[in-house]
Amino acid sequence: MDVREKVVAILAEQAVLEVSDVTMDSTLEALGIDSLGLVEAIFAIEEAFDIAVPFNANDPAQSDFDMTSVAAIVAAVEGLVSQKAA
Repeated sequence: MDVREKVVAILAEQAVLEVSDVTMDSTLEALGIDSLGLVEAIFAIEEAFDIAVPFNANDPAQSDFDMTSVAAIVAAVEGLVSQKAA
């Protein structure tokens, strides 16, 4: 399973949706993921990829981690995974 598939699966689980319902253009809001769901998704992503996500739970807008869409989250996770491998 690649990064994209795993991130989509984690977000689908948090949103209680089918993986097929999660598109790369989906926003977290459109998926119905609230702030608690977002924190749980971040924890799941960190655990799945053994990475540390630079996430400010008190002010997600100030985070260094782009969460504007599923595609942005996938890209950010891919970047963290590649940094870890380097």
